[in-house]
Amino acid sequence: MDSNFEKDLNDLREKILKMGSYAEAAARQAVQSLIQRDRDLALRVKENDQIIDQLEVEIDDFVVQQLTKAPLATDLRLVTAAIKMSHDLERIGDEATQIAKRAIELCLEPAMTIQFNVPQMTILSFDMLKASLDAFANRDPVAARAVIPRDKEVDALNKAIHQTLAQHMVEHPDTIKRCLHWMVVSKSVERIADHATNIAENVVYLYEGQDIRHTGIKFGK
Repeated sequence: MDSNFEKDLNDLREKILKMGSYAEAAARQAVQSLIQRDRDLALRVKENDQIIDQLEVEIDDFVVQQLTKAPLATDLRLVTAAIKMSHDLERIGDEATQIAKRAIELCLEPAMTIQFNVPQMTILSFDMLKASLDAFANRDPVAARAVIPRDKEVDALNKAIHQTLAQHMVEHPDTIKRCLHWMVVSKSVERIADHATNIAENVVYLYEGQDIRHTGIKFGK
């Protein structure tokens, strides 16, 4: 492989990992602002979303340039997977911004006293995101495959949270506005897990050459 082209591919990997780091940090900070009722932190999350957006633009432009150079199928998989992964990371940034917006609103309302499993779902979702990015960094499709089945647990928690909040709104109509904000938060966290799953599937495709989307072979070759 041409040494300049190899450097370009390494640069592309680094850009994806840099974008992943920003997206992961944004998501964690957004939830932190929500739990700690920290309006200033929530505002910073919103402001920093433009950094993630700019990285997506840079990666897209970079990929277009590399598509004219890639001599091998494995290299083509990297540059095409990079587009998909950057899109998922940009969407994670958007979900972080959505959570931050709800945090800002909830800072103006009394704290909820009802218990529901948003913290547990957040831990699972963010662990999935970290694991999928680690699998990409370590070129480890086996680890990527291990991420995918965990999405069902996040989906189940999101459903249970929505049911709990819906029942609470019926019993306590004065909490409807706050419950609706928390429902949006729960859905955003669930979507972050969806995007982490997409990234993991792309890691499998990248390093095994196998597209496992919409198939029954996600958890083993």
